[in-house]
Amino acid sequence: MRKTVLALAVVSLSTGAALAQQSPGGRLGTGLPVPRYVSLKTDRVNLREGPSKDHRTAWVFQRAGLPVEIIAEYETWRRIRDSEGTEGWVLHSLLSGRRTALAMPWAKGHQPPISLFERADEKSGVAAHLQPGVITNIKGCDGRWCRVMITMDGARDVDGYIQQEKLWGVYPNETVE
Repeated sequence: MRKTVLALAVVSLSTGAALAQQSPGGRLGTGLPVPRYVSLKTDRVNLREGPSKDHRTAWVFQRAGLPVEIIAEYETWRRIRDSEGTEGWVLHSLLSGRRTALAMPWAKGHQPPISLFERADEKSGVAAHLQPGVITNIKGCDGRWCRVMITMDGARDVDGYIQQEKLWGVYPNETVE
């Protein structure tokens, strides 16, 4: 009898532990991998302290296309983190699956411009020089290099390759197609 009670207690505890790993209240999000990178869909996105419109707005993002990292899901809400480490909740409809990245947002001060190469090779020609924090559209990554496009207002778009380690918005060794 003791073994049966002990076995039921173990099963009960393991089931409780599994449920505790789900989102609050057992309500799951999309089932997609977390964490993952996405981008902001609009020029105005409220970052809230909790997963509902009843929670206070802690910050307002004002740049469509800005990459963010989803670190948790709760129903239609996503907990995100930006490149500076700011975290909060946004409604899923304000996020896009379009992959973007920031060119070395951690670079401070007198950092030389970041080279965007014509091919995935440091010996190839330079297509452009980027300032830290420039938003790039990810066309693909092979784990070492990413092909990106920078949209220029009133000018032609710039297309080229940058080392993956110089981007915030893709994971190390991640392949993006």
